[in-house]
Formats: sequence, C-alpha cells, structure tokens
Amino acid sequence: MANREAGASAGFWYAASPEMHRGVDVLNALRRYRTAETAMRRRARDSMGMNETDLLALRFLLQADRSGEGISPKELSRKLGISTASTTTLIDRLVRRGHACREDNPTDRRALVIRATATSNQDVRNTLGDMHARMVEVADQLSPAETAVVAGFLDRMRAVLDDSRPD
Repeated sequence: MANREAGASAGFWYAASPEMHRGVDVLNALRRYRTAETAMRRRARDSMGMNETDLLALRFLLQADRSGEGISPKELSRKLGISTASTTTLIDRLVRRGHACREDNPTDRRALVIRATATSNQDVRNTLGDMHARMVEVADQLSPAETAVVAGFLDRMRAVLDDSRPD
C-alpha cells in the first residue's frame, strides 16, 4: 500500500485515502495527458511561428470554414475571451502572416468576416495531420461501450471544470 501511495496515486496536494486511489489514478492520467498535449501545442506553435491565442483563433477559423462560414471579429473576440482591441491586433497579425483574410460579410455589407487561408489550412495539416490521425487511430480502438464511458466521463469532468461555484 505504501508503494502505491508513493506511486500512481501520489501527486496531488492532498493525501489520497485508500478509497480514492482509483479516482486519483485517473486524475493523474489526465494530468499526464494534459502535460503531453501542452507540449504538443507548444511544438505546433513553434513550428508555425504562432502564439497560443493565434493557434486557437486559427482553430476557430478552420472550424468555421469547414461549415462554410466565416467568423465576425466580434464572434472571434467572444470565443477567445479577449477584448475587441486585442482581437483587431490578432487579426492584423494573422492576415500579415498569411493565415487569415478579411472578407465582406455576405449578409451585412458594413461588416467583415474573417476566414482562414488555404495556405494556413495546409500548414495546420502539415504540422498536425499525422499526429491527429494517430490520435484518431487510438480512439477508434475503443469499443462502442468504451467510447460511451470515456466520452461521458470527459463530458462530466468538463462540466465540473466549467462550474464556477465556490466550494
């Protein structure tokens, strides 16, 4: 038991009781995953010469493109949780580097939409495509029942993190 406490279930700021070991083991696995994901994002940012907000903005732009839409600067600002002034600077930077372009909004001639460029889409595919394919391959190895359990667990964990109630 002492070996287990010093090993897999260790690492949190509180001491895990014996009945908490499974939960703490899972949380430690999530922590290791997040550490690996953070390192992967850093490598992608470095490879593409972007910061975290730029990469996140580009993700939103590419998602919108896949659905045939553009994103307004205001919507991008809301999605990123940054000010409109910061959004303008971000868009200017993405446009200058060839990752995005401004277009007239087809339904409101006074407004703009922001779109990812084809070059940017290809850059993301070149940088992340192989890794994403390998991640999907691992996820596809889950049975339908395992998929439901994992997805449900992660959705419930997200809900806990999104809940801003004080403890």
